[in-house]
Amino acid sequence: MTVRNAEFQIISALRTNRTKRSKEKEVFVEGTEAIKQLITARWEVTRILYRESFVLSSWAKDVLLSFSKAKQFEVKEDLYLELSEKENPSELLITAKMNQQNVYDLSDFVETVQSKKDSLFLLFDRPSDFGNFGSILRSCDAFQVDFVFLIGHSIDVYDPKVIRSSLGALFHTKLVFVNEFESLVSFVENGKQRNGLTVIGSDSSGGEELQETKIECPTLFILGNERKGMSVNLQALCDKIVRIPMMGVVNSLNVASAASIFLWELAKLRKK
Repeated sequence: MTVRNAEFQIISALRTNRTKRSKEKEVFVEGTEAIKQLITARWEVTRILYRESFVLSSWAKDVLLSFSKAKQFEVKEDLYLELSEKENPSELLITAKMNQQNVYDLSDFVETVQSKKDSLFLLFDRPSDFGNFGSILRSCDAFQVDFVFLIGHSIDVYDPKVIRSSLGALFHTKLVFVNEFESLVSFVENGKQRNGLTVIGSDSSGGEELQETKIECPTLFILGNERKGMSVNLQALCDKIVRIPMMGVVNSLNVASAASIFLWELAKLRKK
């Protein structure tokens, strides 16, 4: 089927418009690995686009056969390139329904989830960079973070740049949105009483160095905003604020790099 103008406008809006994604509850996905992860996570595929006169691989053909109920469009080269954000577009472009089963509001989350003794949560304060957030989701997947908390005004987690930079890890991530700071305080207090939850903050001016810090599970690990760091309120929640020792002339790491180092150390702790 040739892509119709109305469908093209919808697909284009899902790629670029946060409000449209929120209203339609759909995402735009490109990149072979991201599409594979979306399928593995069983998100509902709604549209599949491929280029006119382009020879598809066996994998792409299998996707088209597997999702025969989704709308499928053969798109002219110029329109396909207009939709793609990659220099070398992938064979397929896909839209899919958001899976709401792994999304929580913390105000409803406090009483429903009991943290295990080895639970690991990551809270990101007002993420503002698509690439950083996607990279952090990849690390969260690699080191088996149980839930990723988001607080404050931030980027759209369903932006195609996040999906692409996460290599599709977003589709496997359990997200918790903190809409009221009081609900976070309640979660922390309940976690401390029930399971001895430890709250660790990351900051280049932290009072302890990572390799010298004794950290006990379960753990809530807090990452500050890329530019402003942790808010004063979040700092007050921390049992410890820890820094990664820097041996060069630059005094801090990119937030995604810092997150990976911390999560690796916490992952080793969980194994013990």
